[in-house]
Amino acid sequence: MTFISPNAPTAELQALDSAHHVHPFTHGNELAKKGARVITRAEGSWLTDSEGERILDGMAGLWCVNVGYGRKELAAAAARQMEELPYYNTFFQTTHVPAIQLSARLAELAPGDLNHVFYASSGSEANDTNIRLVRTYWAEKGQPERKVIISRWNAYHGSSVGSASLGGMKGMHGQGGVIPDVHHIDQPHWWAEGGDMSPEEFGLERARQLEAAIEEIGPEKVAAFIAEPIQGAGGVIIPPASYWPEIQRIVDKYGILLIADEVICGFGRTGNWFGSQTMGITPHIMTIAKGLSSGYQPIGGSVLCDEVAEVIASTEFNHGYTYSGHPVACAVALENLRILDEENIVTRVREETGPYLKEKFESLTDHPLVGEAKIAGFMGSIALTPDKAARAPFASEAGTVGYICRERCFANNLVMRHVGDRMIISPPLVLTKAEIDTLIERAWTSLDECHAALKSEGLMVAGQRG
Repeated sequence: MTFISPNAPTAELQALDSAHHVHPFTHGNELAKKGARVITRAEGSWLTDSEGERILDGMAGLWCVNVGYGRKELAAAAARQMEELPYYNTFFQTTHVPAIQLSARLAELAPGDLNHVFYASSGSEANDTNIRLVRTYWAEKGQPERKVIISRWNAYHGSSVGSASLGGMKGMHGQGGVIPDVHHIDQPHWWAEGGDMSPEEFGLERARQLEAAIEEIGPEKVAAFIAEPIQGAGGVIIPPASYWPEIQRIVDKYGILLIADEVICGFGRTGNWFGSQTMGITPHIMTIAKGLSSGYQPIGGSVLCDEVAEVIASTEFNHGYTYSGHPVACAVALENLRILDEENIVTRVREETGPYLKEKFESLTDHPLVGEAKIAGFMGSIALTPDKAARAPFASEAGTVGYICRERCFANNLVMRHVGDRMIISPPLVLTKAEIDTLIERAWTSLDECHAALKSEGLMVAGQRG
């Protein structure tokens, strides 16, 4: 076995990584030329790389490290559970204490009558579960023709074939295809697609596409509507205030199931325990993962309302994963929820640091490159534009400018992602006010450098608004 010191030269680590490691959502040959940034340790909201650079993590890993890095309590919870019961499955009429405790705690935290949990190891797996759940639910109710699940373009619900089919990322659909009986409607992205409508008018128009789709497909064939309360990987798209009340009216009118994908929005990200509470919606199923364990262990799940759970319990549900309700993952998730609760992290995001971040983040609209800055709790995005008044996109291929800006952020030791030509943040929920100031300062510097590069390269050219 090859032993690799964490203190090995960066070039040596990059070469070995390139030789053997296939990265997700990455052009392998391009990364091999550039070399991956090697992260060696982390503490709080800060990463350290193999060159000793300290980097402010504005993305909390992949939207998930809610309590911050280096929490020894989570490591201790994992160690205790590994010594006591490192693994057992929940098939064959067995269970274990961590799964029992976590299920009861989630029932306490989840809104309404969402009192039952089916476990997975990720949001992708949980959304795959949801496909079978809703189709089994309707079949058991004597309506097996109800199979169609409606979703939105530019939504992200995972990267397995089933969950990616639910999502609306066409690039993913192009690699491996999609499963049948999934229908997509347009997203509520007013900045890019609202035209001359007011946000309120646009929100209603986009919501009513759901009703039109139900009528076109046939109400007797539609099983569910799935959506993120706030679209995350699609660019932190916060819908107009008119959108979700109209969606709720429509799902209630037609009696279809509402699945709220809380993988990103859940566990404090929007200033409440769940994004459904922030948006005032009542889902039948919630998808959870990421912040459930703050990324310290892979765990996800589907939280079911009483009525759905009762119907599913009436039959043998032929579904499950080897690691459904893994005891170590459940123990870590329980400890993570204790930290979020007892340290008042969710409350602090809602009442203190969230409003402070909102004020500072929205000030970025003063930059000549920024058209809008939208934020809810600790997830936000800015739209880069060459013409604010016209809400114009760049004439260059979408993502060209966003990538340049992202590279400047990385060069300034700030992790911000780009989605097309939007820049997005989702920092750890423990970010302090001083760290928020640092994030904004580094973002502003990066925007300045990006702006200078665009002018130098002749890219400050407006294209046609969609």
